[in-house]
Amino acid sequence: MLALAIFLATLVLVVWQPRGLGIGTSALAGAAVALATGVVQPMDVAVVWHIVWDATFTFVALIIISLILDEAGCFEWAALHVARWGRGSGTRLFGLVVLLGAAVSAVFANDGAALLLTPIVLGILLRLEFPPPAAFAFALATGFIADTASLPLVTSNLVNIVSANYFGIAFDRYAAVMLPVNGISILATLAVLWLTFGRRIPRRYAVDALEVPASAIVDRAVFRATLPLLAALLTAWFALAPLHVPICFVTGAATLVLMAVAARRQPAGATRIPLRRVLHSAPWQIVLFSVGMYLVVYGLAQAGLAQRGTRVLEALAAHGPVVATVGSGFLAAMLAAVMNNLPATLIGALAIDPAHVAGTTRELMIYANVIGNDLGPKFTPIGSLATLLWLHVLAGRGVRIGWGQYLKVGLVLTPPVLLAALLTLAWWLPVISY
Repeated sequence: MLALAIFLATLVLVVWQPRGLGIGTSALAGAAVALATGVVQPMDVAVVWHIVWDATFTFVALIIISLILDEAGCFEWAALHVARWGRGSGTRLFGLVVLLGAAVSAVFANDGAALLLTPIVLGILLRLEFPPPAAFAFALATGFIADTASLPLVTSNLVNIVSANYFGIAFDRYAAVMLPVNGISILATLAVLWLTFGRRIPRRYAVDALEVPASAIVDRAVFRATLPLLAALLTAWFALAPLHVPICFVTGAATLVLMAVAARRQPAGATRIPLRRVLHSAPWQIVLFSVGMYLVVYGLAQAGLAQRGTRVLEALAAHGPVVATVGSGFLAAMLAAVMNNLPATLIGALAIDPAHVAGTTRELMIYANVIGNDLGPKFTPIGSLATLLWLHVLAGRGVRIGWGQYLKVGLVLTPPVLLAALLTLAWWLPVISY
């Protein structure tokens, strides 16, 4: 009960952020209380750090890359191209925006998609004079796809990195399993979004109201370096996977290269990317949050929650791989919805690890835990940091979504997408395992 009380108090502070209190500061305060009361031991700090350090610094590096590309105008350039490819059709534009969000989420992580793409899409809709109901539909689509399309690569979500590192899943093996699952998740998301909001989308819009995409580019050297750098980064992730090189080393090297390009000497009068501001805007609080919150959750898991989860998972496994996959995925989703997906991921991993489950079914549960914690957060506003960031960005643009309004949408959209992804996993993983 003490471990639970400390966790709940920490979670309230993380979500509420009274007087601008950082999420990392709140998490560290909870960890300090857990240490002081004996809920966790000093030796547990090293255990938790070993679990989270690679994931945390990879995430920070990806966000820095995203922020530099955003300052260079790359995301607005892409969004303007997408708006032109819509050819004046609101239906086509809606689908293309969802696909753009999926691509950004896959490469730059879900938080990057929520943080950077949302204001750009809203800005373009404003120029196209879309009515508020249509803008609301596009905003929700951008926010939902950021999480539901964050499955394909280990680096697409902080949850993925933590899980892959904990269970020793190689980058290429993870992608082989999750790329098809992610494809179905995107299609299911697009379908449920269109069924829910299709009537709000204008049939036509004026393409002439859009600027030329090239006008969005602020730093042409960074823009020209983007595609080769991302291609090299993706290649390195796959090529170095067998050597077990930490992902943050590879991603950090790419970040330094991009920073060097952005910091080069420029002609007089040229616009420079403010690297100091970019570095200041990076989510350093996530580093503190990862250590603090995971330490609090580790204490909660050690107090008995993980053991109870193990028994539930073993009971599900007794009913076959499909029930095990769908059941463990929805359990992870519900846990993520009420306690945030980052702590829920660790609890799920600690519950799966000691479970007496056959090989393929165990692997299905590992990936189902990832899917549940990637997609399940869309049930509630507190389910993921990406959702909290997205809501903050919307509020800054004058679009406010209340908890009740969000829950009505989340409870309708999330279950069918989650079910489709889990059933695809239950079919696909055994196929590639034999």
